[in-house]
Amino acid sequence: MYRNPNLRRGIDAASAFFAKAILVFLLILFTVMTVYPVIWLLVSSLKTTQEFQMNRIGLPKEPTLRNYPMAWKIGDFSTLFVNSLIYTGATTIAIVLISFSAAFAFAKIRSRATPILYQSFVVGILLTLQSIMVPLFLMTNAVGLYDTRLGILIPYIGLGLPMGVYLGTEFIKSIPDALVESAKIEGAGYLRIFYKIIFPMSAPVAVTLSIMNVTSTWNEFMLINILASKTSIKSLPVGILKFSGALASDYGKQFAALVIGMVPLLVFYLVFRKQITKGLTAGAVKG
Repeated sequence: MYRNPNLRRGIDAASAFFAKAILVFLLILFTVMTVYPVIWLLVSSLKTTQEFQMNRIGLPKEPTLRNYPMAWKIGDFSTLFVNSLIYTGATTIAIVLISFSAAFAFAKIRSRATPILYQSFVVGILLTLQSIMVPLFLMTNAVGLYDTRLGILIPYIGLGLPMGVYLGTEFIKSIPDALVESAKIEGAGYLRIFYKIIFPMSAPVAVTLSIMNVTSTWNEFMLINILASKTSIKSLPVGILKFSGALASDYGKQFAALVIGMVPLLVFYLVFRKQITKGLTAGAVKG
């Protein structure tokens, strides 16, 4: 179409530059839309309620940190924060270990019962929390685990297993059977094969699963609010709810409470950002 090669190259370069400019603009726009609410929350937490009502967008004239110790004390965060750490850590570790142990059996130890058991796990992905809250409450109360940490951890772990088993099984299926067979010939048992070969090779998917469970467990609110009535058993999101009722007009402490609940996840990302990036990019499931 273009007889002049220089003109064609110029048009191609202009098109590439235009496409790159649009992409950069969209990335900047997405970044601003993502980061701005976080910055606004941090800035607002440094204002008194009176100053926030007079100036909701601007920077604080007299920044104050008094909202944080007051929010920590009113929300009883010293107890709830520890509870959230316990629930998140224990749930994530248990889900990863149990999921990949079951996934190894489903993918590499074949029997007639394997498909039935696998489908029994995977069908749990289709269940919504709202549809099982009442049965969970009745069952927890019936076995005497209501208002106990164990009564909260068991449902947390159970709800996370279906997705974990599915991701782990589909990934482990892609690992060559020859590795397992050669290890068995050398005298290794299934337990040793799992911890020495399968689990290390599944690390990218394990990281992805850990990220999913850390964020979901840390932010979980509905289930723990039903399975526990004691403040000493509840988690951080329940404490933050206190600032949405009678204290809703005290915006400074409300924003400080939200920042306290948000900071651990930001620290988690900053500390493990390399592992998170590798897990999300290398943890794709092979069909």
